Amino acid sequence: MKLWGGRFRKEENKLMEDFNSSLHVDQRLYAEDIKGSIAHVNMLMHSGLLTQQEGEEIVKGLISILEDIEAGALPIDGNFEDIHSFVEANLTERIGSTAKKLHTARSRNDQVAVDIRLYAKRKAQEVIQAIEDLKQSLQDKARENNVIMPGYTHLQRAQVVTFQHHLLAYDQMLKRDKQRVENAIEIMNESPLGCGALAGTTHTIDRDMTAEELGFAKPVDNFLDGVSDRDYLLELMSGFSILMMHLSRLSEELILWSSQEFRFIQIDDAYSTGSSIMPQKKNPDAAELIRGKTGRVYGSLTSLLTTMKGLPLAYNKDMQEDKEPFFDALDTVLSCLAIMSRMIATMKVNHENMKRAVKEGFLNATEVADYLVSKGVAFRDAHSIVGSIVIYCEDHQKAIEELTLEELKQISSFIDDDIYAFIDYPSILNKGIKVGLLR
Repeated sequence: MKLWGGRFRKEENKLMEDFNSSLHVDQRLYAEDIKGSIAHVNMLMHSGLLTQQEGEEIVKGLISILEDIEAGALPIDGNFEDIHSFVEANLTERIGSTAKKLHTARSRNDQVAVDIRLYAKRKAQEVIQAIEDLKQSLQDKARENNVIMPGYTHLQRAQVVTFQHHLLAYDQMLKRDKQRVENAIEIMNESPLGCGALAGTTHTIDRDMTAEELGFAKPVDNFLDGVSDRDYLLELMSGFSILMMHLSRLSEELILWSSQEFRFIQIDDAYSTGSSIMPQKKNPDAAELIRGKTGRVYGSLTSLLTTMKGLPLAYNKDMQEDKEPFFDALDTVLSCLAIMSRMIATMKVNHENMKRAVKEGFLNATEVADYLVSKGVAFRDAHSIVGSIVIYCEDHQKAIEELTLEELKQISSFIDDDIYAFIDYPSILNKGIKVGLLR
């Protein structure tokens, strides 16, 4: 069944028919399509464009289609152009010619626009919940592991931090990711239903009624924009891309930390794989896949940006290409969030190796410089003095805190025995915000 064709003299080419069909992609919009149609029918009855009997018959038929799809009794397949024609064809088969009145005062342009907005809103809430689940995993693991570890810059040991504080940095990133998704939901929360093809309808309809029934804050202000706007998908996918960048950074750290060179953590067997040739290997494949799938989400965003960049108002068939990249990005983000949450929750943390790395990394060198500054030494001079202390430690295979006062005084007369309390690692952490307390 096609929703058009009256002005054509011959049939659509079969190759074109297959090329034009989007049912295999947009079939996941079936619930939103039926929900939007029911709201539209209720409004048509309210506006006197359908009788009560006609409206109730259509709504009953639509509900039966929804129930049969969800029960598996009505598979979404066949020679249909899209989910809209699939639903309308099945409705016609069930209730007869009354079904043809469903499309009164509506275009497929505003129909698909309302479907994808409803779907995007619903799935964005799922992303928010998945972000919250991962945040909880990070907070729980952080709370259990408030142990010192090296903090890095340039992938070189820099200053002492805690594993708790390190994990909570990602918690903050995810907080912003959640806010971006919430912002996208707020902006998209307008109903395009009633825009028609691009210029509304000559029928007297109630757009406020359908907007309210569908859970939108208001109808869109401009019909042309309403049917051609896909900014909300781009904004969500932009947020997804930043979110994936954060997951990729965390994945990279997990990969490094689980290596034999670091041995800070151990990823659970459930989220690792082995080698087909090297029996000793335990590979962090879950983290590597998340890191790899980040590029896939970036690609989806770039794809839709490229599709939209040259389109004149209003609707163009190019916009049928909005769903596939959005759906793929959405599915990828949800799966990556779920895997990361479980991987964090089940990983083991090696406290002793982290402490050992701190001791071997001269991570209290900056505090020695701060100590010298507190004694009246200019910072640049203090920086040079501490450099000499580190060289001495390397030559004698000692940590700074292991040097005697006599050894330290040989390098700088400004150093007294109060230096040891100043450079003690627990004291360093307690002086500032580095403890990373859970809030």
